[in-house]
Formats: sequence, C-alpha cells, structure tokens
Amino acid sequence: MLSPSAGDEAVFMEIAGHRLHYRWLSPDVVGAPVLFLHDGLGSVDLWREFPQGLVEASRHPGLAYSRYGNGWSDPLTGPRPPDYMHDEALRTLPEIIDTMVSRPPVLVGHSDGASIALIYAGSGHPVEGLVLLAPHVFVERRTTQQIAAVRDGFATSDMPAKMGRYHVHPEATFRGWADVWLSRAFRSWSIEKYLPGVRCPILLIQGDDDEYGTTRQLDAVETAVPTSVQRLMVAGAQHSPHLSHPDLVIAASSRFIAGLG
Repeated sequence: MLSPSAGDEAVFMEIAGHRLHYRWLSPDVVGAPVLFLHDGLGSVDLWREFPQGLVEASRHPGLAYSRYGNGWSDPLTGPRPPDYMHDEALRTLPEIIDTMVSRPPVLVGHSDGASIALIYAGSGHPVEGLVLLAPHVFVERRTTQQIAAVRDGFATSDMPAKMGRYHVHPEATFRGWADVWLSRAFRSWSIEKYLPGVRCPILLIQGDDDEYGTTRQLDAVETAVPTSVQRLMVAGAQHSPHLSHPDLVIAASSRFIAGLG
C-alpha cells in the first residue's frame, strides 16, 4: 500500500461509519465552498490540478474527498449495491456538508459524482450551483459497452498497477465500479425523478468524443430541470474534459460560479 501523495497532510474524517480522506483548498478564502465529487474510479489525487486551478480562478474555497472504497479512504468490504449513488447523495454527502461546510456549496461533480450531485440537489438540499462534468442520468448502451471492454482487459493491462498509486485496494475499487454498472439490477437505474427538484443554476460540460455517454444525458437534464442551464461541449475531449482541456473548463466553471452572485 502506498501513502498519499507528497505534500498531502493525509487528513481524514469519520463519516457514515467510514474513514474518508479529504483535502481543503484555499480554506481561508470567503465564499460558498466548492465541493468536488469524483468519478467512479476517482479520488482526491486523481482530480490532478483541476480543483486547485478552479478555486484559484473562482476565488472560492474548495473541499475534495475520496468516497468510501476509493483513494486512501476505507476500502470496500463487499460489492456496491445498485443504489450506491443514492446512498452517497442522501446519507453520506449531507453528513459531510453538515460537518465540514457552513453554508450551501457549489457542487462540482464528474461522471458518478455529477449524478450524486443531481440526486443531492434534486432531493431538496440547498445548493448554490452545479457544475456537472459528463453526468449520468440513466444507463446507456455506450456506457456499459465501454465499461465491459475495460473490465475484460483489466487483469492483463497496466491498469491495476496505475490504480495502485492512488487507491488502497485497486482491484476492489475497480470491481466495485465495474460490477455494479454491468449488473442486471443496474440496467433500470435512473435519477430522472430527481431532476424537477433541482432549484439552482447548472453548467453542463461534456466532451464531444465522450466514450462513456452521449448528449442524451445532457438533454435529459436540460429538459427536466426548472432552472437555468448552460451547456459547454468540449471539442476533442473524451470523458474527462477537465483533465484534457483544463484551462477551458476552469475558465467556463469560474465564470459560472462568479455569476451565481
């Protein structure tokens, strides 16, 4: 097992019965905190430099944490249930915000993290705004085909070694993501019922070559939410436009956050 990256204070919080690794960014700055919710295989460290770039550009404090089963947080002890994103949004995230954040945050979510942000906001929790990077609202064939291809090549690729640099138990983290998404029980997964409950502005961002989803996901959000929605399609980007095109995504996100007033 490796340790958190150099310079990281390796601080943890006890939330919902689990020890979660987190990092504050510019904590002394005044403003609505920006809370970063990573993707299914993500972690605090795997956001790279994006969170620091965004909090500096927006002049807001930031908080990033690794969910249970990811990064240096407690590893999974069993398979994830099909409603794991609902549990994160309705049980864990409210406790984190109540414990760590003193006011309604701006939620910046990527992939699974964007879905969690939508569930949280759509269930009536106060949120200043949502920056949603490649959100999933329902299950698409493109998504499951790509996950199946990654799963089939996982054991013989360098992916376990690469993930081992960022996760306590890389195989458990991978299986906890891939197995639930490819399960029969997950085929009917949807968070569309939460969309009409969102009451804050939204910025949708997606790469125009996203291998894990289509613009049908953005269309569903834009059609169903009763608030203002902005959309940014990033040319040449795949599922992580904030990593491949950080300057563009940071600029758009910071403008959006500034416009929240």
